[in-house]
Amino acid sequence: MPGSGLILGIESSCDETAAAIVERGARTISSVVASQIATHARYGGVVPELASREHLRAIVPVVRAALAEAHIALADLDAIAVTSGPGLAGALLVGITYAKALAFANRLPLIAVNHLEGHIHAVLLNEREAEGAPEHWVPPVSSLRPGIEAAPHSDPALALVVSGGHTHLYLARPIDDTWSYTLVGRTVDDAAGEAFDKVAKLLGLGYPGGPWIDALAKFGNPRAVPFAFAQIKSKVHLAGQPPRTKAAKTAPIAHLDPHFLFSFSGIKTAVLRYVELNQMRAESRARVAHVLERLRPPQTREEALALCPQPTLDLISSFQHAVVGDLKRKTFAAAESLGARRVLVTGGVAANRELRERFSQEAAARGVRILFPTLALSTDNAAMIAAAAWPRLLKQQFAPPDLSADPALALR
Repeated sequence: MPGSGLILGIESSCDETAAAIVERGARTISSVVASQIATHARYGGVVPELASREHLRAIVPVVRAALAEAHIALADLDAIAVTSGPGLAGALLVGITYAKALAFANRLPLIAVNHLEGHIHAVLLNEREAEGAPEHWVPPVSSLRPGIEAAPHSDPALALVVSGGHTHLYLARPIDDTWSYTLVGRTVDDAAGEAFDKVAKLLGLGYPGGPWIDALAKFGNPRAVPFAFAQIKSKVHLAGQPPRTKAAKTAPIAHLDPHFLFSFSGIKTAVLRYVELNQMRAESRARVAHVLERLRPPQTREEALALCPQPTLDLISSFQHAVVGDLKRKTFAAAESLGARRVLVTGGVAANRELRERFSQEAAARGVRILFPTLALSTDNAAMIAAAAWPRLLKQQFAPPDLSADPALALR
């Protein structure tokens, strides 16, 4: 049985090097994140080779900082947890190799964690921390009609993992102190966060694009451009196998309900065509230098108009409104179909202001409990990895000695 209950989590799946100490999957002792935004901003996206190099530079000081912040030594730990996939192969290998070395040198068990499961446990960790500290308790983001009781923790929950690399729906079931996951829906091409970043890059905005789109959208008309999503149909010639796209490798789609499949490649192309048709690209490019000089997205209408003309703000607002609407519609349709009384929304896009507002409103109308992680736990972090490892430590589900990176690891 675990002694101290302390787990060191290490996360390096993409462009953030992170380490954290979490106690029994329910209390964050320390959390340190080294971001690579400045490295990749000039390219408008993550460059895998540069990401791996930055992880190599940051992994040792980040882990040391997490231990120092928690005022503990490696000898105080019960286990070390590390992200094994999905993600960038080179980036994952940095974290895995270092975690394996630490575990071997200190005779600690090593626990491999799926990055997507980590995001789900970011919500659960936030919920446990709130419930475990009544003197500082803040109710989770939850909207219920009068007379509707909160769903018990033992009930299944529908989890939407939405980020720059993932848009997945899972039915999460707690079973004997562990969790099982059933894939309900996913994107067949681009993830929602990827669409945000690419549209932002197209318009000459900063990187990462999600916060810029979210900040500018509130100054535009969300119904100015009538974007729409077509019903996704299975491709007969693929016989249920995934299309040859980077976001759709993890599982066949023949058994999934087409109503719960996402596709954001089309709206990204629609924005491009709209920009070309209305000759907005040259104007956007002329403002790139001005944007890159900014340290933060605009906070007032005056700042927004200094950056983008009103038609561009309307385009941005319409794009975000359409993407959030598609995510909301399919998520709550899946929850109703599966009888889920709890909806967990997590991942980088879960920090989006409009998404949180509209999802909370929809949950209130349906009498469903909805939970988000804190903004810090929405993006990639190691606390969620350590939290997800706790049930595996209880079951002694340890990683094999030959653990390696799996860039297309599926969550089951």
